[in-house]
Amino acid sequence: MKTTMLSVAMVMMCMTMAHSVKPQKDFNLEKFAGKWYRVGLAYDSPGFIPLRDKVKISMGVITILPSGSVNLTMWEALSVACIRKFYQYNKTSVPGQFIYFSTRHNMVKDVTVVDTNYTEYAVVLKYKNFDREYTQVALYGRSPRTKVQVLQKFKAFALSRGFPRASILTPPPADNCPASGSG
Repeated sequence: MKTTMLSVAMVMMCMTMAHSVKPQKDFNLEKFAGKWYRVGLAYDSPGFIPLRDKVKISMGVITILPSGSVNLTMWEALSVACIRKFYQYNKTSVPGQFIYFSTRHNMVKDVTVVDTNYTEYAVVLKYKNFDREYTQVALYGRSPRTKVQVLQKFKAFALSRGFPRASILTPPPADNCPASGSG
């Protein structure tokens, strides 16, 4: 009985360690705010696989709230239109880590800014503990074009998190999304 409980505890500890990713050292929210483009995505949920070829680069704007949380406004190109989505990422006690409620998955998710130089790129991990289906790694850039070295760094991080190569994509640009003058 003790062996079984010890085994369960070890498995749970390993699973927690697998998800425990430290945020950007000395994360600076002021520098992080502003316009970003999602230029890379690693996501292998079975429901997402048929949609992979429809993904385009999306644009978002991060605005800091007085509480230290952030609002994220994202524009995504869908087959029918360019739609705008709103998210609120609530701050945690750890700078660079946020939580938000995913209405699509009906659960609270963790968001960690893993690596950023603030002026060029950011690697962000979204996950729900212990459930691989909801884990994503995203690469954001301050422009829709990203250096090869940054893409390689993003891909290496996604592979280190257990994503298969086939689940890592760098989508093409979206046509006029958001429409000129938005954002």
